[in-house]
Amino acid sequence: MAFTFQINNQVKFNHDQFLLNKAAALTPKLKSTVVKPVAIVEPVKDSSKLNETGMKKTDDITNLDKHQLKRDDRVILDFGNHYVGHFKINIRHIGSPQDAPLAIKIKFAETPAEFAFNSADYDGWLSKSWIQEETIHIDQLPVELNLPRRYAFRYVELKVIDTSPKWSAIFSEPELTALSSADWNNYQPVKLSDHELQSIYDVSVKTLYDCMQEVFEDGPKRDRRLWLGDLHLQALANYATFQNNDLVKRCLYLFGGMSAKDGRIAANVFTNGEPQPDDTFLLDYGLFFISTLDDYVTASNDLATLRDLYPIAKNQVEVALNYVHDGIYEPDDDYPVFVDWSNEFDKTTAGQAIIIYALKQFIHLAQQLNHDDDINNVQPILDEMVDHSINDLYDIKHHLFVSGSNHEFNVASQVWMVLAGVVSDENAKQVMNSMKKELFPITGIATPYMYHHVAAAFFKAGLKDDGIELLKDYWGKMIKLGADTYWEAFEPENLNYSPYGSPIVSSYCHAWGCTPAFLIKKYLLN
Repeated sequence: MAFTFQINNQVKFNHDQFLLNKAAALTPKLKSTVVKPVAIVEPVKDSSKLNETGMKKTDDITNLDKHQLKRDDRVILDFGNHYVGHFKINIRHIGSPQDAPLAIKIKFAETPAEFAFNSADYDGWLSKSWIQEETIHIDQLPVELNLPRRYAFRYVELKVIDTSPKWSAIFSEPELTALSSADWNNYQPVKLSDHELQSIYDVSVKTLYDCMQEVFEDGPKRDRRLWLGDLHLQALANYATFQNNDLVKRCLYLFGGMSAKDGRIAANVFTNGEPQPDDTFLLDYGLFFISTLDDYVTASNDLATLRDLYPIAKNQVEVALNYVHDGIYEPDDDYPVFVDWSNEFDKTTAGQAIIIYALKQFIHLAQQLNHDDDINNVQPILDEMVDHSINDLYDIKHHLFVSGSNHEFNVASQVWMVLAGVVSDENAKQVMNSMKKELFPITGIATPYMYHHVAAAFFKAGLKDDGIELLKDYWGKMIKLGADTYWEAFEPENLNYSPYGSPIVSSYCHAWGCTPAFLIKKYLLN
């Protein structure tokens, strides 16, 4: 995670108003849906769920206003699924006149696991201000309490800090206004004969839906930012489902309109209020601007947008090639390659493959605009990088690619070399089979982001059964643990893993987990 936490506040940015105006014009109108809770629940110990915490129904939601709450009493409302939006509730009192303010704490949770931890105990490096809790004093009842902040949640805990000995608080008519820019009218459901794959597909679509706000957010609970690596994957899932191509286009214009003076694109941008680029830079994320643009043009045939953004894509090539000499990618901490959160493996060969992957897509873009000079400049470097990869990085004895000075074998190197098309289809199958034999079970990788690329490489290599197995073992396992939407981080070998030390700030609806819909549609339904 060190790669994603950078301070580069000396960097100067361009603000191309032409591109930013186009992004602004594409701002979607959010669609709202009123949702009511379905039950009153309480956490219970459940060894089959995340952090061994499940939920049991304790009362019908129609009985909510029969609960008279005093000091330290609480009720937890279950909305039946994950949502993103605004919460409101009516509160009145019963008993003597209100002789003191009502003090309440409202806690929003995406999973039952969050109720197993006390927010006061959280001491992680990520800001505790992301914890979804509000303490509110209400001087006069009755009131319709409308919380102005947006939350991502399934469960709402209403806890009375205090009333007075003379009266009790009663809650009624809770509801949330759920928000998304996705349109279910544009979505064509798929019917799969495999019920587990059907669930994996459906949760994937729900994850994407909740992350589609005014941009493709990485996580609607926490960060709420537009990240390029997430966008690359969300856009693919979008083409397979909601087909809101204008939202992809808007995000591309946002990145293109705020590049750094040295040509690099920020890894993410903030879009609450006036758009602002972050001062974090990742080489592979910059290159995924090319990938996302190429995928978008393929899906839309929008050559006008390609013409607008082609110079930005070309800049990413020029910047990346500063780190390539004689066909060899040479990592630099000033512009690190991300690949995955994990720092437990060498990323040099994966970085080499990602550059190859993006250069091929850039050439495809250049061909559509007849920019022959750019093709002629890039093609020899691409050929040199492929030759180096095959001749110097491929271990023919093990049928695996090595990475770094210690000639390390790791999953990411094999996956990205296959995705980049460095080896033939037959050799790709051999590489992936060798990877499964030598490097499985996967350890030390904790994100659906990297697992997506592993699954995609299996499918690309023609190993359909292995791809399906991974979908079920990873995304299917999250569902068995109680997921309504896919999580930011998940280690199958460490079920309670949180990158922040507590699930209270972990994101349980995260963009880079949404790709099973794309993979299933592309490789299993076509």
